[in-house]
Amino acid sequence: MKASRLAVIGAVAAAAVVGLSSPAFAHVSVQPEGSAAKGGYAVLDFKVPNERDNASTTKLEVNFPSDHPLASVMPEPMAGWSVKVTKSKLAKPVEAHGEQITEAVSKVTWTADGKGIEPGYFEKFPVSVGALPEDADDMVFKTIQTYSDNEVVRWIEEQKDGAQEPENPAPVLTLSAASEDGHHGSSAAAETSAKTASTGKTAAAAAPADNSDTTARVLGVVGIVVGVVGVAYGVLAGRRRTTA
Repeated sequence: MKASRLAVIGAVAAAAVVGLSSPAFAHVSVQPEGSAAKGGYAVLDFKVPNERDNASTTKLEVNFPSDHPLASVMPEPMAGWSVKVTKSKLAKPVEAHGEQITEAVSKVTWTADGKGIEPGYFEKFPVSVGALPEDADDMVFKTIQTYSDNEVVRWIEEQKDGAQEPENPAPVLTLSAASEDGHHGSSAAAETSAKTASTGKTAAAAAPADNSDTTARVLGVVGIVVGVVGVAYGVLAGRRRTTA
């Protein structure tokens, strides 16, 4: 009975580890390199994990919100991928930083020239953007991921207040307030992106560091769970000695 109780504790612990670690790999997401301040410029990384065991990700389409058009969208060149920037006429011109914008980037599409993102890997797709809207708290980038077996996953569902996370959530960028000194965005990140593009280096170089960070978090959780199992075992062993 006691052995089976330990087995149950172990199973619960393993499930906790899986539950806590899997969100880091689950969805296509977007994060700024540094900050993404309202009214400023930023470098955004679209992180794309491969969630299949028998197919590679060969195409990524990121749709830019039309309600907050961006005057500047520049993807970073990436080895093994061709990129296409699509612009569209705006239904209503908007004014940004004293300039009237009549068209803006509506979509950026990456297509693999080779194997793409193979099973067990992820890749980051960097894009320099600006100026970010001053009248919004976040931006939604509906994304379509295509696999080598022609499966299409549409990351387009928006989170509703008070509701559970949708099955295929769209990547959401949270904007921060502009700094008090009047500077917007992350100029350091933009400079880093420009230098990286000029040297021909790709975002793949950042993957090991990101992987290490995720692994460290998972190992930390594993350590906690192992400690819980050890305490439970000690309690049960103490009860066994008392009974004897």
